[in-house]
Amino acid sequence: MKLYRLLTSEDTSAFCHKVSEALSKGWELYGSPTYAWDHGASVMRCGQAVTKEVDAAYSADMKLGAQ
Repeated sequence: MKLYRLLTSEDTSAFCHKVSEALSKGWELYGSPTYAWDHGASVMRCGQAVTKEVDAAYSADMKLGAQ
């Protein structure tokens, strides 16, 4: 089964580390990154979708980051 996650955060090095950690755990990039201005917080936000094939049945209780 293929899992999907959308990683989001402020546009800082912490976001890059979040994506790099997911890649090191076997997640793969899905599509292009996205950027948007958060008017409320006055910061840029970025997002990157990632997917991963796992040998497990899907459950809504899954902790996707732990897969």
